[in-house]
Amino acid sequence: MRTEHFLTRLDRAFARLDREPERPAHLQTPRMSRHRVVLLGSTLAFYLAIVVAVLTTSWLVRLDWQIMFFRPYEQWPQLHAFLDYLVVLGQRGPTAVMVAAWLGWRSWRQHTLRPLITLGVSLLLLNITVGAVKLGLGRLGPHYAREIGSAELFAGGDIFPSGHTANAVVTWGILAYLASTTVTRRVLSVVSAVVSLSVGATTVYLGTHWVSDVLLGWTAGLLILLALPWFEPLIARIEAYVFEVRERMRRRVEAGLVPEPVAAALTPLLSAGGKWQRRRPVGPVAPAAQPTPAATAAAGHSPVTVRPAAHLPRPHVIRSERTPVTPAGSRRPAHTERAGAAARGTSARPVAGG
Repeated sequence: MRTEHFLTRLDRAFARLDREPERPAHLQTPRMSRHRVVLLGSTLAFYLAIVVAVLTTSWLVRLDWQIMFFRPYEQWPQLHAFLDYLVVLGQRGPTAVMVAAWLGWRSWRQHTLRPLITLGVSLLLLNITVGAVKLGLGRLGPHYAREIGSAELFAGGDIFPSGHTANAVVTWGILAYLASTTVTRRVLSVVSAVVSLSVGATTVYLGTHWVSDVLLGWTAGLLILLALPWFEPLIARIEAYVFEVRERMRRRVEAGLVPEPVAAALTPLLSAGGKWQRRRPVGPVAPAAQPTPAATAAAGHSPVTVRPAAHLPRPHVIRSERTPVTPAGSRRPAHTERAGAAARGTSARPVAGG
């Protein structure tokens, strides 16, 4: 019973997606404008400046060590319990599940897979870019530092840039990127900025990241959000490919090229809310042979009368609805006996009694 209910709900979800490519008029795809290009270039220059400052063990590395020796988690211990929960907003697993649930509902309401595909592309870019720099520079965290004043690079670590911070910027910033109105985009931009700044500052408080790690994490996440309009054609092609694969599979099931158990499992996903049903292969069916009177007599049975086709039950015909018409007279049909009695002047009903 639960399986049938789940398949029914899944069928309804795919039925709404089957209305693609209809898209609300207010849903606009962000474009790579001139201002965005300038902001992207400035952010990239800042990103390279932070990397160079850490590679050359400049003042930024000295600031890292000063903050580490300050030990914020010992200065304000009353915040520790709360910030342990707040930093979860930067963890990739929980945040990806929460945001994917919201964007999945958006996809269902807006009849498009773009929100979910955009989230997937952004997280893929995040893992590739941030992960490559982490493994390439191999920086150790404050708790594992070995030499005071050193940048702790190429030592087998993986904390530069901060993955928590970059993930908070991308995961929550994608909600603002996909907003359908200007007001919503501004509100979500402020919310995502507050969350990402809080997560980055929390990692410094807990001593799990240097200040330079957090700065580079913020910059890395912002670079991905700014570069997303360049990937919009790829997102559109992926979306078209997904629906094309679904349509191709639908044709294969219709043609009977898929095994019966697999076809039965795929039918709820392809039925589009009942508009499409799997066709079973049918061939010409030979009419049943009727026994002739001679063959019946030879077999020792009494002849069988074959009912003519006129007496066979006819299919029920659904009449089209029409406007009811009020009859002019009474709906009770005329009774022939009463009419004859009236003409003879006698009553049609016998008189009871003597």
